[in-house]
Parts: sequence; C-alpha cells; structure tokens
Amino acid sequence: MKYKVTLNNRVYEVEVEQGEAMLVDEYELKAPAAPAPAAAPAPVAAAAPVAAAPAPAAGAVAAGEVVKSPMPGNILKINVAQGQQVKEGDVLIILEAMKMENEVVSTKSGTVAQILVSKGAVVETDSPLVVIA
Repeated sequence: MKYKVTLNNRVYEVEVEQGEAMLVDEYELKAPAAPAPAAAPAPVAAAAPVAAAPAPAAGAVAAGEVVKSPMPGNILKINVAQGQQVKEGDVLIILEAMKMENEVVSTKSGTVAQILVSKGAVVETDSPLVVIA
C-alpha cells in the first residue's frame, strides 16, 4: 500500500508491504495542499509528541517556595498572575491528567513571585509550576 505524507512542506511517498516501509519518492510541496479526505492513518506517519515545557535554569527561579506538579499532565488553566496575593489552599493551576481536571493548590499564603509554565504546556511529575514568596 502506498501513502503520501506531507511534513514541513515536503511530501514523502511511502510504500508499506508486510510491515516494512520503504521511501519511494520525496519532493518539496510547491502549492498549499488541499485538505485530504480522512483516511486510516499510515503506520509510518506517527504524530510527533508535544515537547514538554523546559525546566527553568537554576538561576532563573525566583526566591520562594516552589509549587510542583503532582503528576504528569497538560496545563489547562492558570488561575493566578505574577504579583497576586494567594492564601494556602487557593487553586493556582488546573492540570489535566488521565482525562481528569486536577487542581494544583498553593502550599502557603503569600505572593505569586513567578509562574514557570504556560497554558497548554506538558509537564512531568515534580516539574516546577509556580513560585510563592
């Protein structure tokens, strides 16, 4: 079976037989491609994973208590802004993990010194999220 895969304005023609994939042709796309009808995904065209939010450099984190991610997931919503006063237990971030929305709460009262993630970021367990001073 032959598949055409477009990636970064390059078209790759791939032939798959008995679980083996071979590149047949490769060329640059000259005009914008029209949306193709939905078809079964090609075994060789795996979606690239979303890059995780990079951990901030050691010197880039403000002084204070760092609130960390309790589990891996996606940042759905950030409920605070830098400089905002928070109380212990206030919801700082909504984290989606395993199709559930989880609240990440402040571990102490204080001021939000730094927000280390952005909406849509992918985080791992113990990733720094917010600094409370």
